[in-house]
Amino acid sequence: MMATEDKKHKLNKLKEEHCDLDDEIARLTLTPLYDQLAVQRLKKRKLQIKDEIIKLKTKLIPDIIA
Repeated sequence: MMATEDKKHKLNKLKEEHCDLDDEIARLTLTPLYDQLAVQRLKKRKLQIKDEIIKLKTKLIPDIIA
């Protein structure tokens, strides 16, 4: 099992990559004739990263039984 610090580090890296993809998508869509396929691929990767972020967050937060 991955140590908590490793998970936090990976989570931070994923958040950074997610933000970078946001910036890249915004930059590409500034031009009127942008590469829609490239933007679509970046958005798909961004969603994959978001899913990974959610999975890591759930592993870092312990289950609390009410």
